[in-house]
Amino acid sequence: MTNPWRGEVALTIDGQQRVLKLTLGALAELEQELATGSLVELVQRFEGGGFSSGDVLALIRAGLRGSGVDQAVDLMQADIAGGPLAAARAAAELLARAFMLPEGP
Repeated sequence: MTNPWRGEVALTIDGQQRVLKLTLGALAELEQELATGSLVELVQRFEGGGFSSGDVLALIRAGLRGSGVDQAVDLMQADIAGGPLAAARAAAELLARAFMLPEGP
């Protein structure tokens, strides 16, 4: 079960439900991997629909790293439940939840 207030997103990969989470370290690695000037640029790509499949896979990899999942998962060969659309939704949700603030009283 995922906890959205902790930034967690669920995605089924190769028949196994995985919990993804973007930590600060995973976000820093993601910036370098995607050669973005800032995370704001990456968010803008997703908001504007200008993201690539490579962006989606990089976000999912970062989410796996952030949740402590062994990197033995080969996303290039993986079967993601729901296909590319579910993967893109999970990636966008990861970004949104990484910067979501809990509702205050």
